Amino acid sequence: MILSLYEMPILHFSSATGVCSFTFDEFIFLQNYQKYITFETINIKILHFVQMTMKSMKTIIALLLFVVPAAVYAGQYQSDSSKVNVRFAYDLDFDMQFDNREFYKSNFTTSKTIFGARLTPAVGLSLHQKNGVSHRLMAGIDVMKDFGAAPVAAGYAPSDSPDADPKLNNLNLFKEISLYYSVSKQMGKTGFEMIAGVFPRRFSEGSYSQAFFSDSLRFYDNNLDGLLLKIKRPKAYYEVGCDWMGMSGVYRKERFMIFTSGEGAVLPFMSLGYAAYLYHFAGADVSPGVVDNALVNPWLSFDLAEYADMQKLSFRLGWLQSLQNDRVHVGKYVFPGGGEFVAQVQKWNVGVRNELFVGVDMMPYYNCNDTGGYKYGSLLYMGSPFYRVYDDSTDKVGLFDRLEVYYAPKFGTPYLNLKVSALFYFSARGYSGCRQMVSLNFNLQELLGRHNRK
Repeated sequence: MILSLYEMPILHFSSATGVCSFTFDEFIFLQNYQKYITFETINIKILHFVQMTMKSMKTIIALLLFVVPAAVYAGQYQSDSSKVNVRFAYDLDFDMQFDNREFYKSNFTTSKTIFGARLTPAVGLSLHQKNGVSHRLMAGIDVMKDFGAAPVAAGYAPSDSPDADPKLNNLNLFKEISLYYSVSKQMGKTGFEMIAGVFPRRFSEGSYSQAFFSDSLRFYDNNLDGLLLKIKRPKAYYEVGCDWMGMSGVYRKERFMIFTSGEGAVLPFMSLGYAAYLYHFAGADVSPGVVDNALVNPWLSFDLAEYADMQKLSFRLGWLQSLQNDRVHVGKYVFPGGGEFVAQVQKWNVGVRNELFVGVDMMPYYNCNDTGGYKYGSLLYMGSPFYRVYDDSTDKVGLFDRLEVYYAPKFGTPYLNLKVSALFYFSARGYSGCRQMVSLNFNLQELLGRHNRK
C-alpha cells in the first residue's frame, strides 16, 4: 500500500520549544478505507472469535475491559475529523525502601532486612485529539537493586553458586520490560481511562487492605500484566482490572486475578467503599488442580480532619469475607471472615495509624500442599501473613493488630514523598515483633501532571 503526498502526515518542528509534532490535516486514508472497516465486518470477526474462544471467564474479561472501551473510542475516532497532535512522552519513578523486620517472636514470617531501590523509566508517544481523547504508547524497563546483593568474593563461595554470579552487579538488575497503551477521555465531570499491557502497579489507585496485598508484594512485584479500567468523579473513584500472573506450564501454575475497588462520598465527612478480587489459582502439569479464592471487603469511612484542625483524622469500619475452595483436596467452599477497624491521626507531619482485625484465619490453605507436594504459601495468598491469626489452620476467632507511628515531612510537592515509620505487630498469641521502615519516592509523572494543570 502506497500513500500519496496528500495522505502523508505533515511534520512540524518548533525551534522555540524544541518539540516535534505532526498533524493529520485530512483523514483521506480513513475515508478511503472506511468502506472496508464496517461495523458489520467487525461484528462478524467478534462473533467468530466468541464462538472459538469464549468458553471461560478469560473471554469475559477481555470483552468487559478491552472490547467495550476500545469500541467506544474507535467510534469517537472515526467520527472525529479534527487534528491529532503527537508528542514525545516520558515517565520516571524512583522508589527506595528500607525495611528491617524483627519477628523472632512470631512464626508468621521471618526476620530479615529489605533495603533496595527501583528505577522505572519509560518513553513513548502521546497523542491528543481535539475531542478530548488522549492516547499514550509507552515502553520502559524496571531496574531494581537489592542493596548488598553483590557477587561473593572468590574463595568464599563455589563458583557455580548463585551468590557468586557476576550478573548480580549488572544484568540481574534489569527485572522486567514494561510496555503499555493507555487511552483517556474526560466527559464532563467524569474521567475514563483504560490501560493495557505490562504497566506499573502504582497506576492502580484503589484502596486495598493489607489482607489483599502485602508491603513485600507491592515492592517486589512492581508491574501488572493485563488490563485496568478507571473511572473518576469529583467525589468518587472506581477501578476494575485483571492481572495475569502465570501462564500454564510444566511447573508454572496458571494464575490470574480480577480485582476492583471503589469509593464514593455520601456526606462531606463520610464515604462508602469496597475492594474485592477473584483469584483463579490453577495447576501446572506436575501439580494439577484448582483453588478458587475470592475476597470481598465493603467498608464505611469517616474523615473528620477539617473539623478538628488535623492533617488526618479518619476511621474506617469494614468486613473481610473470603470464599475459598481447594477443588481436589477439599471439594467444598469455606468462608473465613472478620471485621477490620482502621484509625489514623496526623498533626505536624507526625501520625499514628492502627489496623485491627478480629476474625478467623483468612488463609486456611497457607501451609497445605498442592497435588505435586508444593506448598501453597504466599503464591496463593498475597496479603500480610498475619491474617493467619493463629497459624494453625483452626477456625478459632482471634485478632491481629498493626500499630504504626510515623513521620512524613511535606516538601510542598506531591511528587516527592518521604516516610519514616516504626511498626509493632500483635497477634492472638501476643506480641509478634516490629519493623523499622524508611521509604522515599519520586514520581516524575506526578510532577508533569501538576505542571500541565497550571
